[in-house]
Amino acid sequence: MSQSWLQKKLNALELYTIDVILGRRADASAAVYGAFLQALSWLFNAIVQARLWLYGHRILHDQPLGCLVVVVGNLTVGGTGKTPVVEKFARALQERGRKVAILSRGYKSKSSPFWKKWWFALTHTEEPPPRIVSDGERVLLDSEQAGDEPFMLARNLPGVIVLVDKNRVKAGAYAIKRFGCDTLVLDDGFQYLPLKGRLNLLLVDKTNPFGNGHLLPRGILREPVKHLKRASYVFLTKSNGQRDLELEALIAKHNPGADIIECAHRPQYLQRFGLPAGTPGARVPLTFLKDKRVAAFSGIATPESFEKFLRDLGAKLVARERYLDHYRYTDEDFEMLFDLARREGADCLVTTEKDAVRIPENRAWPLPLFYLRLEIDIIRGAADFDEAVSRICFAQSGPRIDP
Repeated sequence: MSQSWLQKKLNALELYTIDVILGRRADASAAVYGAFLQALSWLFNAIVQARLWLYGHRILHDQPLGCLVVVVGNLTVGGTGKTPVVEKFARALQERGRKVAILSRGYKSKSSPFWKKWWFALTHTEEPPPRIVSDGERVLLDSEQAGDEPFMLARNLPGVIVLVDKNRVKAGAYAIKRFGCDTLVLDDGFQYLPLKGRLNLLLVDKTNPFGNGHLLPRGILREPVKHLKRASYVFLTKSNGQRDLELEALIAKHNPGADIIECAHRPQYLQRFGLPAGTPGARVPLTFLKDKRVAAFSGIATPESFEKFLRDLGAKLVARERYLDHYRYTDEDFEMLFDLARREGADCLVTTEKDAVRIPENRAWPLPLFYLRLEIDIIRGAADFDEAVSRICFAQSGPRIDP
């Protein structure tokens, strides 16, 4: 049994599971599989509730590090647009004089082999330090070693420390001791209870807030919706500018005191592969896409939103390919994509910035290849965003103040 065969089977199972969760399958086998997933979902819910109860009753303890901690996360898996929010928040803190470190678990990054972790445990040897993605001056790891999001953050945030380790307590202590950081931002840290935040920023995808309402693996929820109550601020992402009063009422029901900040992901420009940043023609205005025949491809949680951006910018999508989230592209994939683009008469190929970190820069491209750069735009609640930043920047050192 080859690894590639096994990987294909696992990918096929993952895609089938997604179809069942989203209700795209209506046959008998999907119903049986859905019932099996529901049973697992009940078990998962029991584990989640038990874990929160143990921390809430101080049977399990969080470990304060003596500095300010900001948690950015969500109740669901994937697709809320978290990385641009982390980037915006970290940049705002840095601009106000904070020494910021972003702590990430590095989803799907390369970590120490399992046998090494057992060896450290058996011999009581101290585990290696966190992986340093950026020391504030240089990006030291690639996306495969660091993970897609940490690498993107490190590349876009000069001056900000970016560390990867599943043990965020260890990573936070290292950031304080090694780099003198006074502010820690936990990327995707809402479910990481060993390190408690002064502020909990919870992101909710306005286009699909809580999926089908079920917990994993029957749905996309990591925790029940009622756990909105743990948020200090709720960011409604992917907004179209129109208020959703029903969603806001649900948030207020579970967390009457939470401020709601509404934001949208705005396309900024196209970046061309093969041309170093800053060289003529490397950064292309969005008007370039008007009436262009475009082949789009992506390996992200919500490809629909990316493809909608392209259509809204005037592109004619003549071909599209969707891959699993965090998919690692091969040479065969690129050959297939460019063959498809040529057959459909595409003028260029466009992907996402998150996908771009998994694509080699040093190869030749038979057609122009771009990635779309997005940034967060606060469209409602800007004063609340500034207040959240100010609460951190002007907080005095001392005992933690939990929201």
